[in-house]
Amino acid sequence: MLAILLNIQTVKGEENFIVENIQVRGLQRISAGTVYNYLPVSVGEKFSLDRVGVAVKSLFKTGFFNDVSLEREGSTLIVNVVERPSIAKIIFEGNKDLSSDDLTKALKHIGLSEGLVFNQQILDKVEQELKRQYFSHGKYGLKIKTKVTKLTRNRVGIHIDISEGRVAKIQKINIVGNKIYEDETLLDKLELSITGWLSFYTKDDQYSKPKLSADLETLRSYYLDRGYINFDIESTQVAITPDKKGIYVTINVKEGDLFTLEKVKLTGDLVVDPEEMVDLVQVGPGEIFSRKNATQTSKAISDRLGDEGYVFANVNMVPEINQESKTVEMTFFVDPGKRVYVNRINMSGNTKTRDEVLRRELRQMESSWASTTKIERSKTRLERLGYFDEVNVETPAVVGATDQIDVNYSIVEKSSGNLMAGIGFSQTQGVVFNANVSQDNVFGSGKRVNLAFNNSDVSTRYSFGYFDPYFTLDGVSLGYDIGYSARDAEEANVSTYSTDVFNSGFNFGIPLNEHDRLRFGFDFKYTKLKTSEFSSQEIHDFLTANDNDDTFITLPVSIGWTHDTLNRAIFPTEGGQQRLSGLVAIPGSDLTYYKVAYKQQQYFPIAKNLTFRLLGEIAYGDGYGSTDSLPFFENYYGGGVRSIRGFNDNTLGPRDSEGRAFGGTTKIVGRAELFFPVPFATDMRSIRLGAFFDAGMIDSGFNFSRRMRYSVGVSGEWLSPFGALSISFAVPLNSRKDKYKNKNGQQIIFDDDEQMFQFSFGSGF
Repeated sequence: MLAILLNIQTVKGEENFIVENIQVRGLQRISAGTVYNYLPVSVGEKFSLDRVGVAVKSLFKTGFFNDVSLEREGSTLIVNVVERPSIAKIIFEGNKDLSSDDLTKALKHIGLSEGLVFNQQILDKVEQELKRQYFSHGKYGLKIKTKVTKLTRNRVGIHIDISEGRVAKIQKINIVGNKIYEDETLLDKLELSITGWLSFYTKDDQYSKPKLSADLETLRSYYLDRGYINFDIESTQVAITPDKKGIYVTINVKEGDLFTLEKVKLTGDLVVDPEEMVDLVQVGPGEIFSRKNATQTSKAISDRLGDEGYVFANVNMVPEINQESKTVEMTFFVDPGKRVYVNRINMSGNTKTRDEVLRRELRQMESSWASTTKIERSKTRLERLGYFDEVNVETPAVVGATDQIDVNYSIVEKSSGNLMAGIGFSQTQGVVFNANVSQDNVFGSGKRVNLAFNNSDVSTRYSFGYFDPYFTLDGVSLGYDIGYSARDAEEANVSTYSTDVFNSGFNFGIPLNEHDRLRFGFDFKYTKLKTSEFSSQEIHDFLTANDNDDTFITLPVSIGWTHDTLNRAIFPTEGGQQRLSGLVAIPGSDLTYYKVAYKQQQYFPIAKNLTFRLLGEIAYGDGYGSTDSLPFFENYYGGGVRSIRGFNDNTLGPRDSEGRAFGGTTKIVGRAELFFPVPFATDMRSIRLGAFFDAGMIDSGFNFSRRMRYSVGVSGEWLSPFGALSISFAVPLNSRKDKYKNKNGQQIIFDDDEQMFQFSFGSGF
């Protein structure tokens, strides 16, 4: 209620007076200074009746007061106010689909928040805002009740009782007017759908206006990419059933005619070699018009200009449509703008990592012209270090300069130290404990130090390693390691023997280009072989062939080539990696043998938050010179989370005469895996799920038809605060027992050992 009152005690006939003082009465929380700021009257001014309405309205418009009145006492103007109450608390009850925090943020946008002045008019908007929030989640049976409770000190509490109702499901999607493409073809392109067996996870049967808008754009793009340049969505209708549980969507389209390209021209200021620019054009005369290809051409030309420093270049696509001939003349007009140079490259967020460790990964240099490719490549190289959770880059213009930018990289560091630990129990291995302490970025220098300890019924192992990725400024790396291990193979489901091994060596790597690297290594290895009366005939035959000598000194020399285009080190989503390696125990060793291996993996981003990976690995070893075959303790083994899931560690492949796993000289592993996000998870870089198909074999030859094993299953990976956790549940498809004779007439036995549930765990610090 607005009350306007002026009690002016004046001499008869005198309506004006000079304000010598102003007093404000009724204030509780609001300061008098706030009233003075909004009151259009000051001390010393003449005040009259015709200014009363203006003064009162000015104060009332602030929204702070329920009542305002003015009085006069002599030469003093009295301002009487009644403050509106403040909101002490907002309580939500009954909300499940949307959290109280989300609802609080939504209401804050319309001016209803704890600590603000309570306004009944704004409260009336609450229902509409909450409906908007819930309707976007497909809940149309929403019921809301609000209650305002008066509290002490002129405060109120607001209680909002919410009955969410059930999610309305899409019953039918109709597309009307399409003749060129069938309904099924178009409906498959849409995100919205009727309820299917995966809808509980994808939520594709829940209507929302943003989803429908995205689907309409998908339809439009589908037609425009196939030559229907006049395609139009004439109208859409969304109907809800009376019980508010079902939704019907109708989309009315007009397809239009098919258009082809008649001419394609490239004009403007072509600062790059025109022939090179023409090669970037992905459309040509006679082709069906495609907006997608035209857009990709514009982007390719812009990116190419960006590599030459024209980072603000504009490539405008100008189509000239001939409705009669159903043709299009396409012109790409190039406006490179000014060549832009990099003023400063700034790093922020690296509290532990030294600045030089970051800058040596950069491909964009200061004071040179800006290159979009080099700026993005620098970002990728920083992400691939594995030291950071997040890397972002911004390129703001330099104030006062039209041809300069700064490049700002901001990073979020993560724990670069890692403590891998595991403990478990099995009938064959007993209690197992292992630990691996590594620091990938010791003292922020980018160097890696590793100390490993493993102790179980199977083995005891100690090792120390050091690696400097930038031993020279050119990126030549150097590393060395030393270790000792004692292994009882029988406890690992392998043949009955044990070994004591001491090894040491060094390696260095040479970068060939941005993606390729060569690695060389030299090792010294001392092996003490121990057997028993239960050792297999194959082991005794090996000792006999080596004059019953049970100690061996070998000098392995290795070389490897790596081609790496992965976009990041952990949870990559695109790019690939190839590794080709070879090892040979050189003459002068007690045993002379060689091993070669090739591994390739490729990541394909097939949709938002969906990544498909293909992995293949093949390895082979054999003896040469006086060594007839690959020493049995150098054999390959298969099965387990790092090989073919669904089969127990080391158990795939041939068995010895005692029926125990003996490994083989040939290893083949293949994987196809689809990674997707965990429902309701927001951080896709630390947790993901997968569905996989594994295939592989361990043998002493390449008999694919007989030896290949297959499994399917699901997996989960989580980079938790305590370290990396990986689990899988796999079902072997062709586990079997088998026997055959090799080329020497020896009987080879296969007896697969299944293990459906497998996991590995590491703890981070």
